[in-house]
Amino acid sequence: MNRFVLVGLRNLFRLPGAYFKLRRYAKHPELYPEEERWQHVQKVLGMVVNSGNIDLQVFGRENIPESDSFMLYPNHQGMFDVVALAATCHRPLGAVYKKELQNVPGLKYVLQCTQSFAMDREDVRQSLTVIQNVTKEVLSGRNYLIFPEGTRSKNGNAMGEFHGGSFRAAIKAKCPIVPVAFIDSFKVLDQKGSAPVTVQIHYLPPIPYEEYCELKTVELAAMVKARIQKAIDENLT
Repeated sequence: MNRFVLVGLRNLFRLPGAYFKLRRYAKHPELYPEEERWQHVQKVLGMVVNSGNIDLQVFGRENIPESDSFMLYPNHQGMFDVVALAATCHRPLGAVYKKELQNVPGLKYVLQCTQSFAMDREDVRQSLTVIQNVTKEVLSGRNYLIFPEGTRSKNGNAMGEFHGGSFRAAIKAKCPIVPVAFIDSFKVLDQKGSAPVTVQIHYLPPIPYEEYCELKTVELAAMVKARIQKAIDENLT
């Protein structure tokens, strides 16, 4: 059985109400406090995790800053990554995502609800505008998520290139960077059927601005990738 079909069947009477509430938040996010919207996003995506035969193991949640605004930089293995981050990060997040996801059923409402930004990777000017907007948002106190690979790796737990440009927003905002390591996240959607699958998510110690302020973007990208790679190497079974 398809994993999402399984989720739907197990939440047959809960999902419709949760879905319509999510859509209401998404259409008018400015009318509702961010914490309220985020709690509902976590509730909806928590249903996916809890009823999809997914053992989501979370490590290092204490590394998420409690007061300062921050940016998360995870490796990217598939669409489930967004679900896992939203379900496990207790502080509200916006995201930078590729424009192709704007019309994915359900997910588009999560992205709208969290006031996330679509990026057109083929349009340099539009991409720069997104980075500028994210910088302003982080400076105003919001937290954001960017996948520095730009797109998912198609090689399991092997990472692709980390693009230095994705770190410009953090540098300009002078905020802490939290590297995040995913292990086996790709299996949730790549594995046929709905057999049980275990996914690890590791929130690594934040990198304060003072530690990376003198680095070039490509050097910072290499540093973050190396820390994620270390976590994968140490925990991959």
